[in-house]
Amino acid sequence: MLDNIRVVLSHTSHPGNIGAAARAMKTMGLNHLFLVNPKQFPDAMADAMASGANDLLANAVVCSSLEQALQGAVLVVGLTARHRDLSHSMLTLRQAAPQILERAGEAPVALLFGTEMSGLSNAELEKCQLLITIPVNPEYSSLNLAAAVQVVAYELRTCGILTAPISKDFPLAAFEDVERFYEHLERVLIEIDFLDPLDPRRLMTRLRRLFSRAGMEKEEVNILRGILKKAARGRIPK
Repeated sequence: MLDNIRVVLSHTSHPGNIGAAARAMKTMGLNHLFLVNPKQFPDAMADAMASGANDLLANAVVCSSLEQALQGAVLVVGLTARHRDLSHSMLTLRQAAPQILERAGEAPVALLFGTEMSGLSNAELEKCQLLITIPVNPEYSSLNLAAAVQVVAYELRTCGILTAPISKDFPLAAFEDVERFYEHLERVLIEIDFLDPLDPRRLMTRLRRLFSRAGMEKEEVNILRGILKKAARGRIPK
C-alpha cells in the first residue's frame, strides 16, 4: 500500500525542505516524491538535508503543472492547516488514514502539500477529493513542511501495519479521467442554461464534493460521460 503513495510538494521555496521531506519519507517507507515547480532543485542544500535519502531526490519527478503530478492518482489528499471556505469536508489525519490506505491498495494515491508560507491555494484544494489536517496546538500551529510530511508518513505507516489491502473488482477512476468528466459536465450545464458562466457561484465546487464522496470507478465515469453526451446531443457543436 505504501508503495502506491506519492508525496507531491507544490511550489516549494526552500530546497532544504525538499531534502528533509525526502528523509522523512524514506524513514517511513514512502519512496515516490513529486515536485511541482520547485524554486530551487536540484540543489546542494536538498542533498545535505536528505541525509542518506538522496536516492529519493535522484528519482524525484519534477512537474511543470499540478495536473502532471496528479496524473494516474485515484485519490488526491490535500493537507491544510486551517478550515477553508470550501464545501469539502475535512478529516483529521488519523480519521482519514484507513481510507487513504484502502485506496492505495488498489492504485496510486497522491498526498498534496502546499508552499511553506501559505499552504495550498483554493484552486489546488479543489483538485482534491479529500482534505485532511493535523490536529496541532491551536495556540502555536506552525508546522514545518518536512515535519508535516513526517507526521503524515508515520501515521500512514502505523495504520498500514494493522491494515490488510482490500481488492476491488472494478478499478477506480484516475485523476485525469475525473477532471475530464468535470470539464464535460460544466460544458453541458452551461449549454442547457443550468450554469451561468458569468455568475457560477459555487455550483461546480459543490458538484465536485458530491462526486468526490462517491469515489467513482472508471466505468462509472464512462457511464456519466455517456449520459452527458446523450443529454447534449444536438445542442453542443462537435
